[in-house]
Amino acid sequence: MQTKLVQVLTYKKNMRIYSLICVLTLFSCSSNYHYRKALKKGLEPLISSDTIRIATIDSIPVVKHDTIVYEKYFSSKDTIVHYENVFVPKTRLETRIEYKIHRDTIRLETRVEVQRAKASKQPNYLLWIFLIVLVLAALQLFKKFI
Repeated sequence: MQTKLVQVLTYKKNMRIYSLICVLTLFSCSSNYHYRKALKKGLEPLISSDTIRIATIDSIPVVKHDTIVYEKYFSSKDTIVHYENVFVPKTRLETRIEYKIHRDTIRLETRVEVQRAKASKQPNYLLWIFLIVLVLAALQLFKKFI
């Protein structure tokens, strides 16, 4: 069985942990701080919005003085809010990955262009014909001297 002193010490230790958690929860960053920080980094608030209401005309039959009369009333069935111009700033990791993808695609495109240029390169037949004629002419000259 624990002694009275050990129980008091564990109780104090637990209370310190609980009080630390409470203090951190109460005095942490507010949502307003994070919103201002996002505005500073480039967040554009939702400015333009479109509200579409689908209005319907309904009628209900009502009996008045032995006749049926249809009473009409207007109601909106649905409301759609459509926001435009939403810009969410990218994190450093997202911009880094986007840059790497762009860089790699440029490398692949240049490789493809180089391979295409090599494949479309036609052999220079005129140069070979000129060299063969030159060699034959040189052989003719050597035959005359020999």
